[in-house]
Amino acid sequence: MEKTQEKSLSHEAVKAATPGTVTPFADLDPEVQLAMQLASEKKATDLRALDLREIASFAEFFIIASGANQRQVQAISDEIDEQLKKQLSSRPVRIEGYSGAEWVLMDYGDFIVHIFNKEAREFYDLERLWRDAGRVEIPASLA
Repeated sequence: MEKTQEKSLSHEAVKAATPGTVTPFADLDPEVQLAMQLASEKKATDLRALDLREIASFAEFFIIASGANQRQVQAISDEIDEQLKKQLSSRPVRIEGYSGAEWVLMDYGDFIVHIFNKEAREFYDLERLWRDAGRVEIPASLA
C-alpha cells in the first residue's frame, strides 16, 4: 500500500515582510513626476505613490490621489490627461470610471493613476491591498 503523508490544515500566521524601500521622487520617470505634480496643482489630497516593481509585472508605479467631489476628480483626471499629452506626448492606454468619477483609473502602461472620491478611497483602500509595495518619497511641495 502507498504511504500517505498527513497534511495539517492548520496554518501559522505569516506576516508579510513589507519592503522598507523608499524610492526618491527624483528617480521617477518624468511622466510619473509630472502626473503627481499636476494632481497636486489641482488640489488632490492624500497624494501617494507605490513602487510595484518588485511585486508586479503589469505596472511599475501606482499614483493614488483623492478629490473632494465628482468635478474635482474629473478635473484632476482631465489635467493629467491633457498635460501628459501636451508636454510629453504620453497618452493613456485607457481611462475607466470617468463618467461616475468615484474612481477614475488612468492606465499609462508603466504606471497607473487612481483618482478617488473620499468614500471610494476608504472602501477600496489600495494602500492596504498593496501594502507589500515600496513607497515613493513625496516632496513637501506636493503633499
